[in-house]
Amino acid sequence: MILDGKCPSGPLSEKWDKYRREMKLVNPSNKRKFRIIVVGTGLAGASAAASLGELGYNVDAFCYQDSARRAHSIAAQGGINAAKNYPNDGDSIFRLFYDTIKGGDFRSREANVYRLAAVSNNIIDQCVAQGVPFARDYAGYLDNRSFGGAQVSRTFYARGQTGQQLLLGAYSALSRQVKNGSVKLHCRSEMLDIVIVDGEAKGITVRDMVTGKISSYAADAVCLCTGGYANVFYLSTNAMGSNVTATYRAYKKGAFFANPCYTQIHPTCIPVSGEHQSKLTLMSESLRNDGRVWVPKSSGDKRLPHEIPENERDYYLERKYPSFGNLAPRDISSRAAKEVCDEGRGIGSSGRGVYLDFAEAIGRIGEGKVRERYGNLFEMYEKITGENAYRQPMRIYPAPHYTMGGLWVDYELQSNIPGLFVLGEANFSDHGANRLGASALMQGLADGYFVIPYTISNYLAQTKPGKVETCSPEFVKSMVECEASIKRLLCIEGKKTVNEFHRELGTIMWENVGMARSRESLTKALKLIPELRAEFWKSVKITGSEAELNQELEKAGRVADFLEFGELMARDALQRNESCGGHFRVEYQTAEGEATRDDKNFCYAAAWEYKGPDNEPEMHTEPLVFENVHLAVRSYK
Repeated sequence: MILDGKCPSGPLSEKWDKYRREMKLVNPSNKRKFRIIVVGTGLAGASAAASLGELGYNVDAFCYQDSARRAHSIAAQGGINAAKNYPNDGDSIFRLFYDTIKGGDFRSREANVYRLAAVSNNIIDQCVAQGVPFARDYAGYLDNRSFGGAQVSRTFYARGQTGQQLLLGAYSALSRQVKNGSVKLHCRSEMLDIVIVDGEAKGITVRDMVTGKISSYAADAVCLCTGGYANVFYLSTNAMGSNVTATYRAYKKGAFFANPCYTQIHPTCIPVSGEHQSKLTLMSESLRNDGRVWVPKSSGDKRLPHEIPENERDYYLERKYPSFGNLAPRDISSRAAKEVCDEGRGIGSSGRGVYLDFAEAIGRIGEGKVRERYGNLFEMYEKITGENAYRQPMRIYPAPHYTMGGLWVDYELQSNIPGLFVLGEANFSDHGANRLGASALMQGLADGYFVIPYTISNYLAQTKPGKVETCSPEFVKSMVECEASIKRLLCIEGKKTVNEFHRELGTIMWENVGMARSRESLTKALKLIPELRAEFWKSVKITGSEAELNQELEKAGRVADFLEFGELMARDALQRNESCGGHFRVEYQTAEGEATRDDKNFCYAAAWEYKGPDNEPEMHTEPLVFENVHLAVRSYK
């Protein structure tokens, strides 16, 4: 099947306006007749629920946390991009669009990315009006800093807590709608299934995580805003609860999963310190504005950093990519770190680390200014490592972070299942094969505040409200299947914990489907994952019962999905015989170790259709057409 993104015709800069001129509208009094389900309350979900509630729709918002403001968006650190050009350094909507397309290695849809760039300025105005405390310069104007993949300063920030502040703004807007009665919030509720009626998404089945009760909710449309799947690697920068379950179960009900092999490895994370760890800690990319990345020039040099003279240090990003230096994009910076460590020049006891050094910046602008810009990040680093990064360089190494793949959506953010809309990191639409720093928050809020309020109207205007109820056979069947799945897990009574299986899966994924992949490693993963999955269903041990708070049961369901999804990731990576962005196949690289794309054969989005538990999924494609930028070798030198 050749997929159609349903992009409006006409000039790129006029597509969104043209769409809004021609879209169908819902009368304000009729909006009160429609019910919309929003799953997830991060930046995309909270902003969507708040905006839809403000318009008059009835919204049910679900999250598995005890509060909507505990969504993982709160962990984002460095900033949010917008093309306001406050520093007057040459930025524009088109430049932000181009940087995003190029940063994604020309594997994203032009129309969606341009719309993202065009609405970015509105996001900043919205958040300032909500009271988000963005950093300001001496004159009181909003301040900016640079992030990887750009030669302008377009990133708005609140020290190293930008995600937290933005989510509090969205949460405030959401809380207002909860008080007004247009949004009903369901915390501690985990989505187990999506309900399809006559080919359209009409509700979800959830488990109350406190009582264990399984129930269903009907609606006229469903919005999934459930984030990414980096925890398939076990160790990642994501919260331990982050999972693929909502999107994967939608995939098993017919939604296409696009580009699952596109995962982002973040270059600045605190290195692994031992097997006791259950997650990794991100150090914001913003630190690379003032921190310089280096390793010793000589292999096996174990001297302390202050003992290594300047002429024996290799500032390898500045050497290899002089135009962008330490602000080279994440995929390129991560592979460069792996390369020097593979050469035996890594630092730390494991040899899997590089230095991020602030000595030059402290000498140039003073420790006080560095502390003002990044103080909380330095404090967090010291609490975790016991090291003072004002006195010695930070130790960093790449780690799984963000995922560019997700459910396939068209220009309206609607999946191939009518009525199922997918927002933020849960969809595939905007970042191609690699996300530039500070663009995740931009996409989440753009989708929630400024895109879905329009596009969902176009669907609802052609839908009769309230035509489905939870007593219908499809809802009853969904509840029965969810209950049976839970009982199946509890009946296994094996001897290995869920965490043991998750860690083993993570090892398989990191070693074979991680920063570098090959036909050999991917084939190996496709052999090992089914074997581990078969062992899981024979040997996992889950304590407790289904009728209570049971975190082992929650984890078991999520890991069961990861054990299937990991195979889909490896399959997608194996079929894509090229290197692009975060997908680096060692067989496809230049003599200098740079990625080699194959635009003739792979300039498409790969969308996978579930064909049953015993069948291989079927791949569909959406050709990517570039009319406004030319496909070119991606160079940051």
